[in-house]
Formats: sequence, structure tokens, C-alpha cells
Amino acid sequence: MGLPLLLPLLLLLASLQAGHSTKCNSQFPYEVKQPEKLSAPEGGSVQIPFSFCHPWELSSVLSVTISWRWKHYHGEFIYNTTPHFIHKDFENRLSLNWIKDRNNGSLQISNLRREDNTMYFCRVYLTPRNHETIKWQANPGTNLTITPAPKKTAQGLPSTTAPTTSTDGLSVTGDKRSSGSWPLTMEAAVVMALFSALLKIAILGVTVYLRWKRSKNASCTDSTAPS
Repeated sequence: MGLPLLLPLLLLLASLQAGHSTKCNSQFPYEVKQPEKLSAPEGGSVQIPFSFCHPWELSSVLSVTISWRWKHYHGEFIYNTTPHFIHKDFENRLSLNWIKDRNNGSLQISNLRREDNTMYFCRVYLTPRNHETIKWQANPGTNLTITPAPKKTAQGLPSTTAPTTSTDGLSVTGDKRSSGSWPLTMEAAVVMALFSALLKIAILGVTVYLRWKRSKNASCTDSTAPS
């Protein structure tokens, strides 16, 4: 292979190695980075991203283990890759999106509960060749806030239908008008019912009076007739 073809290949390999570098860019030899704050609704899911760095070459690293703690820096462990462990409060709700030999990933929490509202810390265990295991942890961790679940209607949209009540067959619908007519209030309905009853009583009284008067007149006529 000629030099003109070999040079681009070497540059490509160098760029790939630089892209997968595990060395820290800060003054600290070991670091774990996480977002300081995240929020998600109750019943939903969230991913807490993380990344870590160290001064060791990948070829000299025997194993890397990822663990997670919650509530405070020295809190209970809720997840561990090797040996595999998931806290009882997170059964069927935790999953780690991470591939070995990678220095970044995310912890996913599903079916969020109010009790999940707390701090989360990623912890890394690295075992180099001919060296004891090195461990370090994020500080500070991620403060996860659980917000109230969004309210849902039958159709998934806010309801706009006003409440409807019925009074003696008279329909009263809140803030609705049909054919230019105005809805009756409770007081108006009662007044109309009373007026109708009084009107019926008055008509009945007049009818009875007229019949009584007619009957009286007929009786007087019979009594004054010649025998």
C-alpha cells in the first residue's frame, strides 16, 4: 500500500481512538457526570444520562461495573450490572442503556411513582490489569422531580359541555341558547308553575260560580211560576 493511501487510513484510526478516549478533560483523573436536575410526570418514564472518564487505556482494563444509588450519596443501591441486582422498589421498572467499553449511557426508570422523587447517583467500578479495583461516584447526583400526571378526559381532551339540570320537564342548560330563546332559571320556572296553577284554580272557580248561579236562577224561575 502506497503512502498516499496509508496516510488517510492512519488519520482515520487516530480520529476514532480520540473519539473513544476515556481520559478526563479536567484536572481530576476520575469523574462521573450527570445532569443536576430532571423532571418527569407520574406514571411516565425518564432517562438519566451519565458519562465517566479515567486515565487507563482500554486495553489495560479488565472489567467495568456500573451501579446506582438513590436518596443520598451513601444511600441504598438500586441497580448493579455484575452481579445483576435491582432494588425491590424498582422491579420491572429499571433498565440500564450501556454497552461495555463505552464510557456513557443512561438509566431508564419506567412507571414513575411519587416515591421516586429523590436524588440518584451513578457509581463506577474499574478493575485494571495487575491493579486493585478503583471506584468513584458522581457528586452531586441527579435530582429527579416527579410532577403530577396530566389529567385526561374520556376523549383525551378537556370537556366543554356545560352541566344540564331539569326542573318539572323544563330543561335548563348552563350558558347555552337555542333558537334565540333564553334558558329559564329555577326561580322563573317556579313562578311560571305557580302562575299556571293559580290560573287553573281561577278558571275552575269561575266555572263553578257560573254553574251555581245558573242553577239558582233556574230554581227561582220554577218557584215563581203559576200553579
